[in-house]
Amino acid sequence: MKRNSSGRMLDHGRRVSMAALALLLLVAGFWSSWGTAQHVLLSKGREHGTLTVAECGEKTCTGPYDPEGPAGERSGMVIARSVAVAEGAELDVVVKPGTDEVVRAGRPGALHAWLPLGGALLLAACVVGGGLRMPRTAWGTAAAGGALLVGAFFAL
Repeated sequence: MKRNSSGRMLDHGRRVSMAALALLLLVAGFWSSWGTAQHVLLSKGREHGTLTVAECGEKTCTGPYDPEGPAGERSGMVIARSVAVAEGAELDVVVKPGTDEVVRAGRPGALHAWLPLGGALLLAACVVGGGLRMPRTAWGTAAAGGALLVGAFFAL
């Protein structure tokens, strides 16, 4: 059956809009992750140390911070509260420059920082599979997002 030009235009429009939506999801996931991930991945030259979680509020946890090197212990350092942060835990952290905020360091911190991207990959897989009708690419995208989420779960 031969398709008319308006049917082809609708098909192209659908493909372009679904590709734009998938790209928007991935860019938003990357952007959300990069705010924390940059401090973990580009930590050379930044202050490293250990945070002992003393008290947790609704959104943040605080505790004494012991930096590597000769500098003395400081109190009042803040880390975002998550299921991976519990009172009494000792965490390897990196200080965000110019703040009293810290983020997890090392592989667990990197995986935790990229969690929004993992969720975005899973959402984009639905758009790629359903909207773009590319099931193999969708399965690959979903597998990458799932692997990131599972890796973060086991690392933390």
